Amino acid sequence: MQGESDRGRVAYLARPHRPALVARTLEELRGPVHGVVELPQRLMWNPQRRFDVDNRDLLLWMYENVLREAIRHDELRRFVNGRMLVRVWPDLNLPHGVRRAWEARHPRLRAAAG
Repeated sequence: MQGESDRGRVAYLARPHRPALVARTLEELRGPVHGVVELPQRLMWNPQRRFDVDNRDLLLWMYENVLREAIRHDELRRFVNGRMLVRVWPDLNLPHGVRRAWEARHPRLRAAAG
């Protein structure tokens, strides 16, 4: 379920008809590493949208939702932390297209998963 983007690159899909959005660099991802974060309803449809990022399971759940649902780079930058993402990458339950898109752009994630 992948198609070619307008620039000739492979477009990995987060879901049917929705390309996965990937940050240009991991360093630009400056999301929180401590405390409670509330995702906007657009990123999390569940009534429980607050995540204590000090709790690893809740952090994983938040990242899975943000990486799957983000459509703007500012959403990635606001809610995901690049260093934390590398640490938890192997444990994230992501759609195949999202995982492939991020690993294609960021070899550090591919190495962390291996």
